[in-house]
Amino acid sequence: MHRRRLLATAVAGETAVVLAACGGGGDSGTSGGASGGASGGASEAPVAGGHATILTMAEPNSLDPAKLSNAYAITAAVGNALYGHLVTTSESGEVVPSMAEFTTADGGATFTLKLKPGLAFSDGTPLDAAAVKFNWDRLKEPETASPNRAEAQQIAATEVVDATTLKVTMASPQPRFGNTVSLGTFNWIGSPAALEKGADEFSKNPIGAGPFTLKSWSPGTPVELVKNAKYFDAPKPYLDSLTIRAVIDASQRYNTVSTASDTIAMESNFNNMAKAADAGLTVQRQVLGGGLYVALNARRAPFDDIRARQAVSYAIDLDKLNQTVYSGTASIPETLFPDNSPFHTETPLHKFDRAKAQALFDELAAEGKPVKFTYSAYPSTESRTLGESLQAQLASFKNVTVEIKVIDTADIPRLRSQHDYDAIQSSAAFLDPDPALWIAFSADSVNNMSGVDDPDLTDAVLAGRTGATLEDRKAAYGIVEKKVVELTPVLFMSTVEPAIVGAKNTHGFVQYGLGSLLPEEIWIK
Repeated sequence: MHRRRLLATAVAGETAVVLAACGGGGDSGTSGGASGGASGGASEAPVAGGHATILTMAEPNSLDPAKLSNAYAITAAVGNALYGHLVTTSESGEVVPSMAEFTTADGGATFTLKLKPGLAFSDGTPLDAAAVKFNWDRLKEPETASPNRAEAQQIAATEVVDATTLKVTMASPQPRFGNTVSLGTFNWIGSPAALEKGADEFSKNPIGAGPFTLKSWSPGTPVELVKNAKYFDAPKPYLDSLTIRAVIDASQRYNTVSTASDTIAMESNFNNMAKAADAGLTVQRQVLGGGLYVALNARRAPFDDIRARQAVSYAIDLDKLNQTVYSGTASIPETLFPDNSPFHTETPLHKFDRAKAQALFDELAAEGKPVKFTYSAYPSTESRTLGESLQAQLASFKNVTVEIKVIDTADIPRLRSQHDYDAIQSSAAFLDPDPALWIAFSADSVNNMSGVDDPDLTDAVLAGRTGATLEDRKAAYGIVEKKVVELTPVLFMSTVEPAIVGAKNTHGFVQYGLGSLLPEEIWIK
């Protein structure tokens, strides 16, 4: 359901390797690492020792595992480094055991989580079923402010069966909830005793069971980590130490990786990917369904009127946006589901039509409702440039005004949780459509960024989530796709391709879920 490919490699004498995953035609697939995720780098045995730096695109505000995001470009590497992972995913998107198995025998009404015996936190205390229950239960609490609160609310109850077994009862059957575990903060378990001291105190001394432990960190500084001698999967990690730091500027990220020998960048900038491939650096890309979008907030004016959303959609030339933002290197999603997906249809996701756009803008203005909105841009190069491109294109129309406001990184959680924006960048990218499309478009999801509230759409994403057969799910997602096009809650702009750009001496890149990097696999030649 997705393809991963290595565009180039810096290893002398090695040719470019192209990876493909299930359901797609063309290139042969290769799995890497114990987890079965995409891998990159040299084919020889890993070398122990050394130090590496991972560049991300945002700093953590906390090291509380519940507050981190398992998003490849933000804090996924921090979470995996400190807390390890209960499960991962294969190339085909199947859930793969790591610290635990997560299975259902009744179609997703209940699940059994079975931990490996003898797991321990870095302070020597046991990582047991009670610890998982404590972590998962607190994801539901509003004061925890977890990005996965909506998904956690799908769990009705958790019950400790014995030291290594947790029974999970769902509010309604969720056959693919294992995917949700792999994609979110469910995957990271912190010490209950340490968490009970409070998130701020915990961040000073986080206790997990991951491949690394914290050496030093404070907000605004890099996360400095050292090898966890108690890590369950010896001889990993291979590195003695690791630095994870945020570099928001895309040019600075590329320049750093291209001039360093021990640096890895989590990358979303298509220009950087293309330049790195041309320069002979290792570039690993994971292509997903759905994509990056601008959410048009239907909870308030002007986008509470469907005509305003449709007008903006018709007005945007995605090819021109691609040239402006990515120099033409991005891939524009023509359909919601890629052609190698079992849910693929030929329903076009977007249509550029200047005449229809202007007619709708004029119609709204004649009613005293000219379209005026603010695009809330993240402080990254890509997000700011995207906003400027939207603003420039809409400036060629009458009766529409766009302002750009760059938001503080620290204010992003509040804006997203309180839905305090007119238009904001987000994504619905996936291997399997669930839970991404339920999160993005169900009226019951607190993380529905557009605020679209349509009973048919809500019913369809739920049917796609709970369908017992592939045919049932195909029918449901066919409705979802048509409703998303009709209601225009979001403007899809490009595919999401979680990428890693590696300097010449860095190897062992393994990703799971939505590009989440496993630091324990990295090694330096």
